[in-house]
Amino acid sequence: MRSPRFWLVIVLLASTAFILQSRGDADRIPISQPLSQMPEHFGGWTAQDVPLTDDTLAVLGKGDFLNRIYTSQPAATTSSTTRLAPVSLFIGYFASQRTGQTMHSPQNCLPGAGWTFDSQRYTGLQDINGKRYKVGEYVISNGDIKQFVIYWYQAHGRSIPNEYRAKLYMVADAIRMNRTDGALVRVITQVLPSESLDSARERATQFTQLMAPNLPRFIPD
Repeated sequence: MRSPRFWLVIVLLASTAFILQSRGDADRIPISQPLSQMPEHFGGWTAQDVPLTDDTLAVLGKGDFLNRIYTSQPAATTSSTTRLAPVSLFIGYFASQRTGQTMHSPQNCLPGAGWTFDSQRYTGLQDINGKRYKVGEYVISNGDIKQFVIYWYQAHGRSIPNEYRAKLYMVADAIRMNRTDGALVRVITQVLPSESLDSARERATQFTQLMAPNLPRFIPD
């Protein structure tokens, strides 16, 4: 028997497709920089690009994607478990979602890779410039490996941690602004066996606070 959540997703997708298609295909697409220009160095973090496989790109669809691993050298006064565990940054930006190319929820993608969701919550985050974001946090596990995840959907200066609300805003913005562009931002770090969950959360949060001020160049307000 299908869950209520399944039917809610089906109704939202069908409604979104109907409304967007009925309004034609002429989205207003704002100018943005390619995600490949995201800084490779900031706040002591250094990036290494991780190419997405052809199968992954086929699932994601037509968009601009960034998939990187950032590492940081430990400061003299900081423990290596706090600073040396890497952070994964994935951003998927879609200039238009009118033709069925939409942002994928972590709840749909990660279980297919063998991950289970141990906990979830919505919270607030403030970047180093004082801008506030509404984000989701997950703790996920796969066997003995545990990871901490921060994610949100971003579009038109708005951060949304809930996929259903993000789709509703997309429909509203398509009607009001003739724009369906938007992105998923996801930050992941492993919870090392030698550290606490709070330590991993702090690492992911501090990285996100440093990274987030760069986003408007790539995800237009």
